[in-house]
Amino acid sequence: MRKLKRSSGLFIAPSFLGVLAFFFLPFLVVIFYSLVDNPISMNFVFLDNFVSVIKNAAFRTAVHNTVVFSAIAVPLAVVLSLLLAVVLEAKLPFRSQFRTFFLSPMMVPVASIVLIWQVLFHYNGAVNDLLGVFGVEKIDWLKSGYSIIVIVILFLWKNLGYNMILFMAALASIPRDLLEVARLENATSLQTFFYIKIRYLSSTFLFVTIMSLISSFKIFREIYLLTTDYPYDSIYMLQHFMNNKFKSLDYQTLSAAAILMSLVMVVIIGLLFAVENHFGKDVEG
Repeated sequence: MRKLKRSSGLFIAPSFLGVLAFFFLPFLVVIFYSLVDNPISMNFVFLDNFVSVIKNAAFRTAVHNTVVFSAIAVPLAVVLSLLLAVVLEAKLPFRSQFRTFFLSPMMVPVASIVLIWQVLFHYNGAVNDLLGVFGVEKIDWLKSGYSIIVIVILFLWKNLGYNMILFMAALASIPRDLLEVARLENATSLQTFFYIKIRYLSSTFLFVTIMSLISSFKIFREIYLLTTDYPYDSIYMLQHFMNNKFKSLDYQTLSAAAILMSLVMVVIIGLLFAVENHFGKDVEG
């Protein structure tokens, strides 16, 4: 038994050391930087950096925009991908081609996606040309209040396919005999969907929501490639704030902002787990 434990420990050791070296220790360094005035003098200022970050107008703008974007994009990504999965669950003609259409963005590099969006939403781009046919004046999509709509569409186009596959797999795992009993009891399609399928999809809802939330915080790549460091105010995200602080070597402010964001993410994910536990606890029963 002791030999088995020793061999198991040796197998786990590389992964443990990797997590320690690349995740745990760097996070401790970030916590340390957030508590000092700068990485050179290293004088402890405790919570002063956090107070300074919260009072920073650029940080508040970035937080507001990130919250607004996530509040719009994440629910849409979850609901629309579920609807697509339900539609594809029915044996429709050209179902495989339809599925391929939504999965294709996963195979396209980010730079190519950005190039497509620039062609579509440039001031002299395809969308304005199409709207001009109907007499609509040109819109500078990425330098106006409409910029958030462009980014939400980009986010959905990139993420719907992956989420849809997850929901399709979850729908396929629902016990067929349970659905057959519902049909024999004359349950309507809506009753079957809301009282049976939704309950069995609770864990998938949780996973898809968390993954979509994480993806919404990573939309910085696309926005940065479209608009560089300082985009239009409505799409200036938390990652822009952190990236600009990193470029200016303001590590203490960057670290404080990163910790605040981490705490908020932990709270949100904890709430999601609590909701999933409440609605999905009776599924096995």
